[in-house]
Amino acid sequence: MSVVFLIALTVLVAYFLGCFNGAVLISHFVIRDDVRKHGSGNAGLTNFYRTYGARYALLVIVCDMLKTAVAACIGGYLFLTQLNDWTLGLLIAGLGCVLGHMFPVFYGFKGGKGILSGGMLVIMLDWRVALVAWILFVVLAVSTRYVSLGSVAAAASMPFSTFFVYGHNVLYTVLGACIAGLVVWCHRGNIQRLLKGTEKRFQWHVNPIQPEDKDKD
Repeated sequence: MSVVFLIALTVLVAYFLGCFNGAVLISHFVIRDDVRKHGSGNAGLTNFYRTYGARYALLVIVCDMLKTAVAACIGGYLFLTQLNDWTLGLLIAGLGCVLGHMFPVFYGFKGGKGILSGGMLVIMLDWRVALVAWILFVVLAVSTRYVSLGSVAAAASMPFSTFFVYGHNVLYTVLGACIAGLVVWCHRGNIQRLLKGTEKRFQWHVNPIQPEDKDKD
């Protein structure tokens, strides 16, 4: 199997797995609605949580993290058997899965921002990379109640952690930077609002927020 075909196959399989967006699937099949018609219109966990409350949020988390785990395992296995490089396959599959989550062909290329997929990917990549990313996310999101700030910081840490954990491996670092860059780019609106001081803080709640209280995530 050629390297080009191996990469293309891995990205394609991971992309289509990434297209199975948890927020869209749960809102459509369980709630009989479309999360993209509410709030910010984003098909991510934050908008889902704000729209429908906590009742089904865990299903979204499981769906998005599970699909990333499956995609990463497939990519890792393919590259391990062909090139003896599990990590490279995992990162390439992770990139494909994040692209599918953000730009799902099944849903008009309108998906989420990749935080759950990226969060699962760093867990599978290395516990040290995951530790840095998840600590940054939890500390910033909880202390400031800006989920977007925690998300951007966690994503930005990935290439730096990968660089040091994997002995300055340039290829791994570039792939990590590509994944992080996609997540940060999808949060560009949030970043602008953070800089302007207009980003709304996350509200902990069980039931859906009233329409007038919903804000962009």
